[in-house]
Amino acid sequence: QVQLVESGGGLVQPGGSLRLSCAASGSIFSFNAMGWYRQVSETQRELVATITSGGSTNYADSVKGRFTISRDSAKNTVYLRMNSLKPEDTAVYYCRADRRGPYTYWGKGTQVTVSS
Repeated sequence: QVQLVESGGGLVQPGGSLRLSCAASGSIFSFNAMGWYRQVSETQRELVATITSGGSTNYADSVKGRFTISRDSAKNTVYLRMNSLKPEDTAVYYCRADRRGPYTYWGKGTQVTVSS
């Protein structure tokens, strides 16, 4: 069974930084893509950043230049480095993984709060 475990969230002041981690149970290269999403309301979850098995990355316009997604195959882990954090970045951040065919997996999320 596929499991994704997020960590690294917390409380940070505006302008500060955090690094989120997503540890997968198995090789991250078994997935077509992995990424980070955030729950902005009870009904809306939006894309933050993704990375494919080939290394291509994609970012939401709101985080370009501030966030960086990366991976460590030895640790089966994907990271999200968040710099210059803003209060509007406050959300629960979820890790997502996709395989060929209709297979999608989600972690349980980690809370990020940006406040003075």
